[in-house]
Amino acid sequence: MAAKDEQSGGTTLLAPELMARVRQIQIRTHDLISDVLQGAYRSTFRGTGIEFEEVRPYQPGDEVRSIDWNVTARTGEPYIKTYVEERQLTLQFLVDTSLSMDFGSGAKTKREVAAEVTALLSFVAVQQQDNVGLTLFADTPGLHLAPEKGHRHVLRVVREVMAAPARGRRSSIASAIDHELRVLPRRALVFLVSDFLDVESDWERVLGQMSRRHDVVCLRVFDPFEEELPAAGCLSMREMETGRTVEVDTASERVRKAWSDAARARREALLTTVAKARSDLIDLSTAESVAEPIVRYFKGRAKRGGRR
Repeated sequence: MAAKDEQSGGTTLLAPELMARVRQIQIRTHDLISDVLQGAYRSTFRGTGIEFEEVRPYQPGDEVRSIDWNVTARTGEPYIKTYVEERQLTLQFLVDTSLSMDFGSGAKTKREVAAEVTALLSFVAVQQQDNVGLTLFADTPGLHLAPEKGHRHVLRVVREVMAAPARGRRSSIASAIDHELRVLPRRALVFLVSDFLDVESDWERVLGQMSRRHDVVCLRVFDPFEEELPAAGCLSMREMETGRTVEVDTASERVRKAWSDAARARREALLTTVAKARSDLIDLSTAESVAEPIVRYFKGRAKRGGRR
């Protein structure tokens, strides 16, 4: 059973159903976590962050680009900055909970996929002793959980993704990123989870700002129905974020082509934005396993030496 959220027009899962859903996600995630996934995660992200350690005199063979020119100018002798590898990472999830994320034409909604991939990555991170944090957003930033370790904390993160009432007629990714730029003091691995529908025109600017400060991976959650219309005759459709109802003749090849062309154009525009911001993009379908695209991404990035 679900309770109606009067303010947002969305639904809130009641406690028994919520815990059952979280338990299902926990079981599915446990089955997906493998040595391959853990190894790919560690080889991809372990050591991608560095911390300043000290300044010491230059020695033959040192990297010239590490020279600290301020100290060198002050002392008259060349000095370099040295760094140590961060042994602990921080994973921060920005998860879209706007109305469109509750859509699903099959067994899972986009919200459930968002919770599942958050759980998958979080449980892998916890096994590596990394910290996990969460920020929910729709038209404005919502709940924020500071990064912590531990199995119980991850279960709360997953529970909050599932429990948050759907709200907002659109997703304000820009305001969510602005919020994270203020609350994340140290470099983090940021997973931005959204369907990226109806985004603001200026979000590319703030995404670029975040990518310069943090390691950002965009996870686009989509439903196959949003990409390709079935030939099912006349369908009455309601836009979840606007409430507008339209009649669509899916028997028309022209209509189906226009639908798929529009979906392809949205993804190409997203790819362009992500590339300009020097971020990464992973596509996640509600009809497929979330683990396979994640492992493919990890392996591909590991081959590039952890670079985007």
